[in-house]
Amino acid sequence: MEAKLEQVRERFEEVTAAMSDPSVYDDPDRYTELTKEHSDLKELVELYDKWKETKNQISGNKELIEEGDDEEITEMAELELEELKPQLEELEEAIKFKLIPKDPDDSKNVIVELRAGTGGDEAAIFVGDLFDMYRRYADKKGWKLNLLSLSESTKGGYKELTFGLEGDEVYGKMKYESGVHRVQRVPETETQGRVHTSAATVAVLPEAEEVDIDVNMSDIRVDTFRASGAGGQHVNKTDSAVRLTHEPSGVVVECQQERSQHQNKDKAMKMLRSKLYEKEEEKLRKEREEERNSQISTGDRSAKIRTYNFPQSRLTDHRINLTLYNLEDIMKGEIEEVIEALRVQDNLDKLNAVMEEG
Repeated sequence: MEAKLEQVRERFEEVTAAMSDPSVYDDPDRYTELTKEHSDLKELVELYDKWKETKNQISGNKELIEEGDDEEITEMAELELEELKPQLEELEEAIKFKLIPKDPDDSKNVIVELRAGTGGDEAAIFVGDLFDMYRRYADKKGWKLNLLSLSESTKGGYKELTFGLEGDEVYGKMKYESGVHRVQRVPETETQGRVHTSAATVAVLPEAEEVDIDVNMSDIRVDTFRASGAGGQHVNKTDSAVRLTHEPSGVVVECQQERSQHQNKDKAMKMLRSKLYEKEEEKLRKEREEERNSQISTGDRSAKIRTYNFPQSRLTDHRINLTLYNLEDIMKGEIEEVIEALRVQDNLDKLNAVMEEG
């Protein structure tokens, strides 16, 4: 660990020197990047300095105790040693967690795709329930929600629904929601009171900027069509909805929620960039997983991650064996406890990997 911390100190000194170069002010993006890195490294370097100071104090007190020349000084050294040991342990724990590599996507906004899976009409209704849960959670977090596209089901709910979330550390929270969500409950149409099992798929994509991924416009086919659904009557009079097809990859996105074709195209481009970015990230994830398995934030959409059991008011997250019995509150957007438990476990997994690497 100490060798890693010395590397951190070296990098901190490099960043400090770079920030003192007057030319850095001519590049605002570079200056912002350096300032953020300097702030992150400074906290770790200060913890390291305090750890070394405490370690030296412990070593000095042990020497005084071993010498035992003065009974009063020896007693004071022993008392101080008992106070310093837990302090050193606390500093070591704080340093370890600071050494966990940050996901650069955590600060990004997200695009969330909800799709009905097995279960027919009941699965589509569950998509609507999940959307309400995330909408309420976003309200609690102070995030902005933008509806991008939807396909309504004939008996309520949605076959598909896509929305964007903007705010502070959105992907850092929402990334744990990717996967298959299973619901167990008695549908309203069920006459004999039998519990049915349905499923919906959630995909959370970090919103990619132009600097994240280079998209060649000549590779994109643009189609326009007449919008339908919740966009309002005015959108039905013109071909304002936009569908983009990235021909090399076959990725297709569409947006129909805005009044103008131009606005829909802008939002569709954000969705397209994010999908292409996610495809690249998926390749990297698979490469990394060959070296080290990650149980939590793999983003595997085919994995069953959670069960919502309404008769028992029970939610179970299968990745960390977490079971809660306040499903009614959770469906009202109270999902912070679940997300925080997943985040803690994810950090512990990353910490173990850091320690194994030495």
